[in-house]
Amino acid sequence: MKGAIYIWPSLLAGNFGRLEESARAAQAAGADALHLDIMDGHFVPNLSMGPDVVRMARSCLDIPINVHLMLSRPDRFVEVFAEAGATTLTIHVESASNVLAMLERIRALGVHCGVALNPETPAAAAQPFIGKVDEILCMTVHPGFGGQKFLPEVLPKIAALRQAAQPRSGKGRAGQDRLGIAVDGGIDLDTVAQVAAAGANIMVAGSFLFQAPDMQKTIAAMRAAAEKAWQADNS
Repeated sequence: MKGAIYIWPSLLAGNFGRLEESARAAQAAGADALHLDIMDGHFVPNLSMGPDVVRMARSCLDIPINVHLMLSRPDRFVEVFAEAGATTLTIHVESASNVLAMLERIRALGVHCGVALNPETPAAAAQPFIGKVDEILCMTVHPGFGGQKFLPEVLPKIAALRQAAQPRSGKGRAGQDRLGIAVDGGIDLDTVAQVAAAGANIMVAGSFLFQAPDMQKTIAAMRAAAEKAWQADNS
């Protein structure tokens, strides 16, 4: 991984007729990981992809695969997606009745774990899991569909999570020098600087990357903008 900032293209914005090609393009463009949104039509009003897509991505990529379980019953599927090749499984605090037990199950499978928060869910909902997760994912749009407009009202929550989690110089999991605060939704060259200044260091972007004329240059530009904002706020 590179520097302080991590860029995760979201395959939800890829070409569904050529998903393997889209996944390979993301890795070739310099992505730090590939982000996959798994939707069941119940927890969010959309359907997306299943374990076969994770299996495909694992077979053709060297980078980590981060699987975001946007499911009403994630407990039914953690083993399936772990076996398919997920590097990280992220569950929503709003969907799991016993989040801690779910995180322990994920850990027991040898997979990294994270929790996700919808825009209206306060930072306090994630605090019981700080120290038990590798990433906290803040949704910066209402989940379910790609290409939505960024919600700036989430910025104070990002800052609160960074402050509650640990200082920017703290230590996280192996290969990452701090707990990951991820953002997902409406991330582009303007908003990436805002979320980095607030304390996010993992940027999930879909349409902005997969629709870019040159994904490699766009990832590099996003990384540079985020690192500049991160360093300025940490100086």
